[in-house]
Amino acid sequence: MVKKYYTQNISEVEKDLQTSLVDGLSNEEAKKRLEKYGENALAAKKKKSMFMRFLDQFKDFMIIVLIVAAILSGVVAKEWTDAAIIMIVVILNAILGVFQEARSEAAIEALKEMATPNAHVKRNGAIVEVPSPELVPGDIVLLEAGDVVPADLRLTQAHSLKIEESALTGESVPVDKHTETLADEDVALADRVNMAYSSTNVTYGRGEGVVVSTGMNTEVGKIATMLNDTDETDTPLKENLNQLGKTLTIMILAICVIVFVVGVLKADPAQRNSTLMINMFLVAVSLAVAAIPEGLPAIVTIILALGTQTMAKHKAIVRKLPAVETLGATDIICSDKTGTLTQNRMTVEKVFYQGKLHDDDEEISETNPALLSMILANDTQIENGGNLLGDPTETSLIQYAFDQKIDVDALLNKYKRVQEVPFDSERKLMSTVNIDGDKYFVAVKGAPDELMKRVTSININGEITPITEAQRSEILTANQDMAKKALRVLGLAYKNVDKPYDDPSTDNVEQDLIFAGLVGMIDPERPEAKAAVEEAHRAGIRTVMITGDHQVTAQAIAERLGILKPGHGERVLTGAQLDELSDDYFTKHVADYNVYARVSPEHKVRIVKAWQANGKIVAMTGDGVNDAPSLKQADIGIGMGITGTEVSKGASDMILADDNFATIVEAVKQGRKVFSNIQKAILYLMSCNVGEVLTVFMMTMLGWDILAPVQLLWINLVTDTLPAIALGVEPVEEGIMKRKPRGRKSNFFSGGVASSIIYQGILEGILVLGAYQIGLHVGPHVNEPALQHGDALTMAFLTLGLIQLFHAINSKYVHQSIFRKHIFSNKWFNWAILIAALIMSAVELPFMTKFFDVTELDGGQWLVILVSGICMILIVEIVKFFQRKAGKE
Repeated sequence: MVKKYYTQNISEVEKDLQTSLVDGLSNEEAKKRLEKYGENALAAKKKKSMFMRFLDQFKDFMIIVLIVAAILSGVVAKEWTDAAIIMIVVILNAILGVFQEARSEAAIEALKEMATPNAHVKRNGAIVEVPSPELVPGDIVLLEAGDVVPADLRLTQAHSLKIEESALTGESVPVDKHTETLADEDVALADRVNMAYSSTNVTYGRGEGVVVSTGMNTEVGKIATMLNDTDETDTPLKENLNQLGKTLTIMILAICVIVFVVGVLKADPAQRNSTLMINMFLVAVSLAVAAIPEGLPAIVTIILALGTQTMAKHKAIVRKLPAVETLGATDIICSDKTGTLTQNRMTVEKVFYQGKLHDDDEEISETNPALLSMILANDTQIENGGNLLGDPTETSLIQYAFDQKIDVDALLNKYKRVQEVPFDSERKLMSTVNIDGDKYFVAVKGAPDELMKRVTSININGEITPITEAQRSEILTANQDMAKKALRVLGLAYKNVDKPYDDPSTDNVEQDLIFAGLVGMIDPERPEAKAAVEEAHRAGIRTVMITGDHQVTAQAIAERLGILKPGHGERVLTGAQLDELSDDYFTKHVADYNVYARVSPEHKVRIVKAWQANGKIVAMTGDGVNDAPSLKQADIGIGMGITGTEVSKGASDMILADDNFATIVEAVKQGRKVFSNIQKAILYLMSCNVGEVLTVFMMTMLGWDILAPVQLLWINLVTDTLPAIALGVEPVEEGIMKRKPRGRKSNFFSGGVASSIIYQGILEGILVLGAYQIGLHVGPHVNEPALQHGDALTMAFLTLGLIQLFHAINSKYVHQSIFRKHIFSNKWFNWAILIAALIMSAVELPFMTKFFDVTELDGGQWLVILVSGICMILIVEIVKFFQRKAGKE
């Protein structure tokens, strides 16, 4: 059972870990514990060798089919050229897969790099510097501003200590730490204010803590364990290709068996010998060659690679090729709030003074006591060039002054600080005493409830009067109104004194104050995020916000973004409430919630899994260490390139280079385009292959001359490469973002593609067989049967090849008419068709005819071929017209 040290007092922790807060551990004891607990480092998942990764690429069902076809073509049919080309395609596909994988497993290494190299520790009663990996439970660690916390600590001292934990918890504001024992055992990670966690950053103050967990037992170590244990889900693309491979295998085997059996049975019983068996087997292998789209894996890879280039231009960097297509299928975007939907930058939004609430863009005087208090009671460092260093809350106040065109440097020089009472997490106030001519200006800022206890007067239009109960009530109401809008509110007060204090303390400096105002800050939503959420909604994609921040803040931001309708707080679920729900109940009701607040990394993974259990394709965006497990669990993980940690980037499938949520919408559009174009390529390839199979099958069954394997291979090489790849760069179709997500159950054959493949393949086969029959009765060799059969077979061969190029034009639109503007706007497609047509026709050159066993045709025979191609376009257009009409009705 994991001990909850935040529920133990300091002396109990000291006793439990058998250490000394004063002297620390002895060197001998530290050495023993290091042997027992191991190094304070993260264990990486055992990696596969490059060779094993290469072998894994051949486990794909489609690849196995191609390898079998290559073996049969080479060993049995002696078509070694065919076999070599298939194997080259397979090997290139495997190399591309290995290359992508080699770049994708950097998450644990990035986690390791986040650890601080050294830590200041008490050993043998002295403060020494030791390497972070040598820390052990029981070590006493000293913390200062700028340090990275080296292990999980139970704090024993905290002097104005603030730790920024956004990468671990998702909360953008540094947490005020203290040492008091927490009574509740079920406290969210972000609320354990007496703990400091490995890999978080100390932004203010100093402290000490005793190490309670190291290495893989730390909170960040638990995330590393989840990363190692998470099973990566198959992408819809991979599932679709596997399904396609299985369908092809069944179809090919069935056809080969039928052709072999029928061919043998139809033969004269006297001729049923081994020679017949081998010949029919070669015919069956030729059919297999015709049926398999050898270049499909390579073409899909090329289309995906071209998609990654397009996305990169739109600031979306794809790390894993299938992610291009997966994003287009997304039903749900689970988005982290901090840094993704918001700017991860505290910003002043409202200022209350003179009894009124003012927007951040309303002009304020540099002599306004509220402005002076927020500037002077402030430890922000202003670097050359205006860069602000310090606590995000304090830097937001200085940035507000900058935005108001206030000369902050001039004010700081005029009101030089001479004394201060530093911030303390117990009294929640900070004060400074500043020179003001021949007097002194005391500036105070802090928690409104604590500050108001010390306020006795109020400044109204320059007149200072005792504060009334009505005015106190008005201030309290303004504070509550801002808090309800998820603003973090600070109170501002001041007073004027004649001289500095002999002993500046809260008892004299922070008494009898004059109320100056309230300032409300928030980590605001990104300007483009709301429009992106709306665009996603129109595309049928649901945006779910997941954050480690407080429920009120999460709800307010969600309402401002349009993720949540105002007043629908019941659709917000906290991590604690989620823990109370069973997996079955949550899976059934996951659609009831739009926003999750105060969640842990385990919760995020659970949310993603619940949506996936409902058959949804889930994208997860995030930038923190705490997002890494859910990024890996999701169908597609989207990391942030600017604010994202290396851990989140390493676990992602895609990275947004500009951290712009709107870029996701553009990436969805490109993903949908990629799927559509792959579908077009498959429609084209498969319908052409059905046409080839039907042609060879019917020629065999009818006892006609049959196309040779080299002719089938040549057609496949010419028509299955350039035109199919060119279809992959077709521009985005109009209205593609008005369609609903196709979902996990859809595949490349959905949306009428399967029926189109069948009827278009049959049509192609009929037209080729028709050209063969016409070829038996036209041309210069009508009275020479042997030559006439050669002409007819040549016409069938060229018709089969060139008709597929006409059909490539049909495939630009699955259901829409090709007779429209800009049908030939894709210059790559135009060149591909032209080059393929020239290569196909090159077999008629005198020195090529013998190699391909063809005859030279005359003009009339070529006209038959051309008319067959035109008929392919016209008949498909007529069918599409009736399909559209039936669809509308």
